[in-house]
Amino acid sequence: MGNSFPTGGFGGGNPVDGMWQAMEQLRSKFEKRAGTRMGRGDVRAAVLALLVEQPMHGYQIIHEIEERSGGSWKPSAGSVYPTLQLLADEGLISAEESNGRKTYSLTDAGRAEATTSAGQAPWAPETEAEDAKFTALPKAGFELAQAAAQVGRTGTPEQIQQAVAAIDEARRRIYSILAQD
Repeated sequence: MGNSFPTGGFGGGNPVDGMWQAMEQLRSKFEKRAGTRMGRGDVRAAVLALLVEQPMHGYQIIHEIEERSGGSWKPSAGSVYPTLQLLADEGLISAEESNGRKTYSLTDAGRAEATTSAGQAPWAPETEAEDAKFTALPKAGFELAQAAAQVGRTGTPEQIQQAVAAIDEARRRIYSILAQD
């Protein structure tokens, strides 16, 4: 991770503050991945897949994609709304305005298009290994960092020593996984 953490270890004064700072840096690295860009075809496929289930408004579509991808893909409004407009221009969806919001639903042509292009949802990982790499592993690392920070804030010196030993052992075991070939 190079120079990811502050110089001088985990901070200047209070080690717990430094640990929190390091944890926040770690969290922000994983969150940046959540903004993963997908191609236009992926946004199109996602919109069609969601509208097969029920009519939705734009922000609902964005939220559903983020939820279903486990936070690994959150398309921007700047990619979803132009896609909705393009699908409307193609006659695949229609929009009905209600309470100041447009709710989009599939037309018959859109339903046929969604059925023919049906396959794996674009927000789903290709494999379980991909899911573990981009969702499960970072989540587990972040949760470990949270637990370490909690022990650092509230633990006794003995508990802190035990936590350090446990984390050192976990690190060694994780590296040994890579060594297995």
